[in-house]
Amino acid sequence: VKCCSCIVGRSSGRSGAVFDDLLAANERYRAEYHDPGVAGSAARGLAVLTCIDSRIDPLAMLGLRPGDAKIIRNAGARATDDALRSLVLATNLLSARRVCVVAHTDCAMAKSTDHEIRSRIGGILGTDAAGWEPMACPDQLATLRADVERIRSHPLIPPTVELGAFVFDVHTGGLTAVDVGS
Repeated sequence: VKCCSCIVGRSSGRSGAVFDDLLAANERYRAEYHDPGVAGSAARGLAVLTCIDSRIDPLAMLGLRPGDAKIIRNAGARATDDALRSLVLATNLLSARRVCVVAHTDCAMAKSTDHEIRSRIGGILGTDAAGWEPMACPDQLATLRADVERIRSHPLIPPTVELGAFVFDVHTGGLTAVDVGS
C-alpha cells in the first residue's frame, strides 16, 4: 500500500505538491487519531444515499458517528447503477437494514436539465458533451420517488430493507420526510 505522499498529481506531475494542504491536515489528524475499533459493517443498520454537495455532512445531519452507516454519495443523490452496486453490498453483506435517500434544497442538479448541464460542460472544455448523461432532476420529488422505487425493485436488494426518502434543507439543517409509498 502506498501512502498519500506517493500519489503523483495528474496535472503537475509533482509528487504531492498539489495536495500539501491535505497531507498537512492529515498529519494533524493522525497525531490525534485513535482507532475506534468499530467493524466495517453499519452499526446502526443504515445506508445513506445523498448528494456530493459540500454543504451536507451526512453523519452530523443524521446524528451518526463513524461506523454507524454506509454513506454513498453522487451528484443529485441518484440511484445510479454504481449506487445500487454499493447498496446491494451494504444490504447483503454489511448489515444495512434501512436505506435512506437524501436529496437537498438548492441542488444544482435540480436547477438544470441534462441539456443545459451538457452545454455548460461542453462550453468549459470546448468539446461536445452530447454522449454524456448528467442525470439532472428538475422535478426533484418525482426523481426522488422514482429512485426509491428503483432501489425497492432491485432484485438484489432484500425485500425486508426499509426505505425512506428525505430532503435536507441546506439553509436550516432541517430534514423533511417524503412520502414514497410502500
